[in-house]
Amino acid sequence: MNFSRQALLGIGMILGGSVMLYAMVQQIGESNQPQPTSAMIEKPTTEQESPQPLTTDIETEKRILAQKQKERAARVAEQERRAQEFLTEQEVAEAEALAKARAESQQYVKNIAATNEQSESSEDVKDTEKSVKSKEVQDAEKLVKAADDAVNEAKAKKQAEDEQQQAKAKQEKAAAEKLAESKKEAEAKRQADAQAAAEKKREAAEAAKNEPPKSPSEYQVKKGDGLIKLARQYNMPVEVLAQANNISPSTSLQLGQNITIPSRSQVQRLEREAAAAEKAAEAKRDAQQKLREARQKVKETDAKGSFGVQVALADNQAKADQLAKKFKEAGYQVKTSPTSRGVRVIVGPERGKVAALALKDKINSDSNVNTTGAWVLYWR
Repeated sequence: MNFSRQALLGIGMILGGSVMLYAMVQQIGESNQPQPTSAMIEKPTTEQESPQPLTTDIETEKRILAQKQKERAARVAEQERRAQEFLTEQEVAEAEALAKARAESQQYVKNIAATNEQSESSEDVKDTEKSVKSKEVQDAEKLVKAADDAVNEAKAKKQAEDEQQQAKAKQEKAAAEKLAESKKEAEAKRQADAQAAAEKKREAAEAAKNEPPKSPSEYQVKKGDGLIKLARQYNMPVEVLAQANNISPSTSLQLGQNITIPSRSQVQRLEREAAAAEKAAEAKRDAQQKLREARQKVKETDAKGSFGVQVALADNQAKADQLAKKFKEAGYQVKTSPTSRGVRVIVGPERGKVAALALKDKINSDSNVNTTGAWVLYWR
């Protein structure tokens, strides 16, 4: 506000000086206008001479006019001098006013700066207080956050523990269910095993009751008896029972007929013999089948000679004839051939070596002739 008043004062002084200067210039202009001729002589100023009397001659008029112009010029010069002095004073006043205004402005600026510094210091204090307060708030917020974090961590830990306990309880429940299921299965298996054992024991008891006797015994056939029924009753194959009585498995029993019930050892021996006989019969059938196939495959080009199977080399003709009889009874075609080393017993002949080899395999597998040393030889 002080700066504004000083500026207005300076501007007012400048405007006042300008108005005064304008008035003086206007007065000078009016004085330069021509004056009417008067009989009276102007009253001189302090610097002028005393008024002169009017004259009528031209010379006097010219001299008066020149005098007036000179006086007018002097007045104008004086007015210009005064105006110049006024302008100088005005400029000095303006300079002083501007200097004063500048000083007041500088002082105002200094005061403003001091105020600003004070304000800044106050603001610094406020900022410091604010920063301190903010730090306290931050510390409080940190504590609150730490507390929240601790609470959240505790909740998370508790939740994790609860989940772990639930998972453990679930596992224990599953384990318990699995254990119960396994126990149930074990109990069912135990009961099944016990039942199977009881059934097996019952069957064993039944089998022991119906098993063959320790020694051969006689049995008289009753009404409704047959080999199959008795074989089941004494737990033995029908073939074994029939073989023990030298009858066919398909033989019908007669009421009151006596048959032999073989002992357990006899049953086992007869079973082994029956199995061996069945195996031999199977081998014989296979050999016979191969022989038939070999004979069917024989070609004319293979029949350049005949082949036979030598089954024995006897010391003399009597032994050779005895062996030949056995092979003939088994269904083979047999011939004997004396040599320097003994009498050959030959089965055959066969056309082609392939058929002779098949015949050899058949003879070696035939239990009726009981030989394994047969070999193929060229007949002729």
